[in-house]
Amino acid sequence: MQQGYDAIIIGGGHNGLTCAAYLAKGGEKVGKNKLKVLVLERREKVGGAAVSEEKYPGFIYSTCSYVCSLLRPEIFRFLDLPRHGLQVIPYDINSAPNPEGEGIIYYNDHDRTRESLRRHSIRDAEAYDEYAVEISRHCRFIKRMLLMTPPDPTQINPFVQNRINPWGHREDLDGLLRIAREFGQLGERHMYDMIRFWSMSVADFLDQYFETPRWKGLAAASSIIGTALGPYSPGTAYVLLHHYMGEVDGQIGAWGFARGGMGSVSKAIAAAAVEAGVEIRVDAEVDKIIVRNGKAVGVALKSGEEIYGRSIVSNADPKRTYLKLIDKGDLDAIDPDIHRYARNYKIRGSSGKLNIALDGLPEFAGLGKEAAYGTVDIGGDFDYIERAFDDYKYGSWSKRPFLDCVIPTTVDPTMAPPGKHFMSVFVQYVPYQLAEGPWTPEMKGQYEKDVLDTIELHAPGFRKLVLHVQCRTPWDIENEVGMTEGNIFHGELTLDQLLFNRPFPGMGQYRGPFDNFYMCGSGTHPGGGVMGAPGANAATEMLKDFKRGVVQ
Repeated sequence: MQQGYDAIIIGGGHNGLTCAAYLAKGGEKVGKNKLKVLVLERREKVGGAAVSEEKYPGFIYSTCSYVCSLLRPEIFRFLDLPRHGLQVIPYDINSAPNPEGEGIIYYNDHDRTRESLRRHSIRDAEAYDEYAVEISRHCRFIKRMLLMTPPDPTQINPFVQNRINPWGHREDLDGLLRIAREFGQLGERHMYDMIRFWSMSVADFLDQYFETPRWKGLAAASSIIGTALGPYSPGTAYVLLHHYMGEVDGQIGAWGFARGGMGSVSKAIAAAAVEAGVEIRVDAEVDKIIVRNGKAVGVALKSGEEIYGRSIVSNADPKRTYLKLIDKGDLDAIDPDIHRYARNYKIRGSSGKLNIALDGLPEFAGLGKEAAYGTVDIGGDFDYIERAFDDYKYGSWSKRPFLDCVIPTTVDPTMAPPGKHFMSVFVQYVPYQLAEGPWTPEMKGQYEKDVLDTIELHAPGFRKLVLHVQCRTPWDIENEVGMTEGNIFHGELTLDQLLFNRPFPGMGQYRGPFDNFYMCGSGTHPGGGVMGAPGANAATEMLKDFKRGVVQ
């Protein structure tokens, strides 16, 4: 038995590491020189889904997450991540190939995008100005809430400041008033637009501005990545916005490659955490959260070891946390609805991944060679994507899938031998379990073939370049990384699972149902992606509780 930790964090993904680093660096603010913080990681390395691995001699794969943008600049600065080795190389091009003609190219530069669109539609080029303004307006509104605890309007009592709700959560009336004030400043028309936007399908949203089918398909790409929804599904417009909120070097909406792969992000955060005094243990899988008299007091490892601390933090997804790590009896003693919330939490796996070693650089139909230096989306128009979604709905992988492809070695030569390339292929849609039952090697082989055939159709000669393929289904991702059903966001980003409802009603402020228990993963506000905000926000709330003496 080990004791004496101020915080024990379950899971060494980037949010868990961020939470640990913030706690350790903020210890002085709560009257201590340092908080004693322990991170427990089930795998042999930290990083969760943000890891780099050599799966083929000489090639470094970003095996799960593959591009960097959402990581908050405030976290970059606070943890001084560049000093710990993190370098993000921006790219400014997104494109869609076309086997039958000219492809579509989108640039981070507004004017270049307008000129690119003009070759396809003068109307779309003119509409792009209004579209960009609208997206920016939504981004400005939501970005202010990324690094804040979402206030719960059901617990607000205007006559009693800082009232504590039945589960011990602190109210934040000021936060709700601030959001209301900023919402009111939008003006009547934009207030209506904002309300509509959060529940719209991305198809309805983009149809308001554009007419070119392939351009709309490219613009819709971010709305369906990692989501068990199609372009005509309500709520996908917000998912589009979620991917627009990032920035690289101060450029809003920009994306980049982490030099050395996405594992460099986790390594840098881990280095900052260790420098601040955090202890990290790998090969330390947690089997159970120990609860006594309504208080989280420790964890039991698979090895049988028990470790005790003043607070327990789960970086695992909500389903894994509440259905596997916590006894149902402990939950029922607090509130039987919690177990029901966890069972019904939407966390459907819908994404696969292929990591490919290439003998050279492919060339995509209808695009110049510059396309390979950014994101290439194979998806056609709304109907193409919806047909891919139809396959998924009926229990199959998409026979002609939507693919989000990047080749980071075009700008980062450290990931492959000279003249060779690593290609990351994000696949949508792939079910966690097929209608026929669990995945078999034969089914997985056919799924891989369908993906490679789709790429070959849009990049003739591609197959001749393939040296090695790592093929992954949501089942593979769950069993390796620990994310339930391989869901990259730790749960759907739909309106019923956002803000104070994420993960569950009444527990949207990083505190769990037990005293001294917290959540810090992507299943909390503001959601998934390599963002770090959930970890930082959870640590901020914990530091307040340490200072107020809530954590005993």
